Amino acid sequence: MDIEGSLRELGPVDCAGLIEAVLSQDEEAWKANQYRQNAYEVHTNTESLVMVFCDGWPEMKVTKEPAWDILKETAVPLMRQIIKDFYPAGGTVIRAMAAKLKAGGVISPHRDTHQSFTHSHRIHIPITTNPGVRFMINGRPHRFKVGEAYEINNQRNHSVMNSGTEDRITFIFDYLPPKTS
Repeated sequence: MDIEGSLRELGPVDCAGLIEAVLSQDEEAWKANQYRQNAYEVHTNTESLVMVFCDGWPEMKVTKEPAWDILKETAVPLMRQIIKDFYPAGGTVIRAMAAKLKAGGVISPHRDTHQSFTHSHRIHIPITTNPGVRFMINGRPHRFKVGEAYEINNQRNHSVMNSGTEDRITFIFDYLPPKTS
């Protein structure tokens, strides 16, 4: 969504349970859904634990994916709390996943162009990070902190570089607010 500015800092969130759930997953879980890596060249250096995904616009089909069962107990309450605190009630989470950018990996500059992205809020909750991670929005670097949540303006050019020796993992969800006439 084209929010005012490049980034909205939502502040501290209680994500300890989600961090533990994500970090306890084995390599098989991270490879269970390869759609993003195969469909979008910018995501070739990533792996994902996909909980919820959508297809189509304006009629969308939102589906529960392989990571739903392993992350729902910790992710759903956290998403609900963030929505309650910052967004209008009555909308739908149309995507939710933990996304891993491998050590040395890059997500090239891009804008999220699917129509659903122009109407939904994209929230990031860092699970792990390291000093070598650089998240760029419109050419400006941002450092995300574990334990905090952020909304990014995905309609602006953004990219991520992980020059560190450890993977960077972020939980991402897209919230589509209710229609307003």
